[in-house]
Amino acid sequence: MRSVLVTGGNRGIGAAICICLKELGYNVIGSYNANHEQAAAFSKKYDIPFYSFDLANPEITEQKIQEILKNHGPIDCLVHNAGITNDGFFHKMTLERWQNVLQTNLLSCFQVTHPLIQGMRERSFGRLVYITSVNALKGQIGQTNYCAAKAGLIGFVKALALENANKNITVNAIAPGYTETDMVSAMNESVLSQIVETIPAKRLAKPEEIADSVAFLLSDKASYITGTTLHINGGMY
Repeated sequence: MRSVLVTGGNRGIGAAICICLKELGYNVIGSYNANHEQAAAFSKKYDIPFYSFDLANPEITEQKIQEILKNHGPIDCLVHNAGITNDGFFHKMTLERWQNVLQTNLLSCFQVTHPLIQGMRERSFGRLVYITSVNALKGQIGQTNYCAAKAGLIGFVKALALENANKNITVNAIAPGYTETDMVSAMNESVLSQIVETIPAKRLAKPEEIADSVAFLLSDKASYITGTTLHINGGMY
């Protein structure tokens, strides 16, 4: 049974990924930051252990990853899904808002990945998937911080894939379009309807559609796919 760590696994796309992989027989471990009651209920319902830590805190993140390794043994697969938004026009953005999004969405991949990659290299097996965004590729007004962070993930994926291809380790990204999650549902209804009109498929993605794609990239069927970004956006970009 392969073990997989899913960051941001208690809600939205992350929750769908956890459920999908659990049903496929993976030993799933999840992480989350806020909403302890919801995470505890989700953990109990699906028998998935969860660890709470803030990815914006490098020291705590590294400590928690070490704790996960100690409690659950080697991690074969990583799905780095966690991310936040803190939107605003760049000329009005504070350094704190900029840094918080960059730390959580991009810089955290060092603390999450670095403790796992050595073991994967020693065992000559690993599957890493990073969730980026359609906005990393097309841009989005008011999201310079988010777009920069998510675009940075794509460059990280390409380089890490090259470094580890000869160790039977694949590294890929998935760039979802707008998806039926709490984050998207919280948007202004008129704005959301305008966004849907720009999507050729005329609908939002379902979290399960993203999860199925993650499962494919983790599987042996995708063992020759590495360094790529899979676009799931209904033709939006």
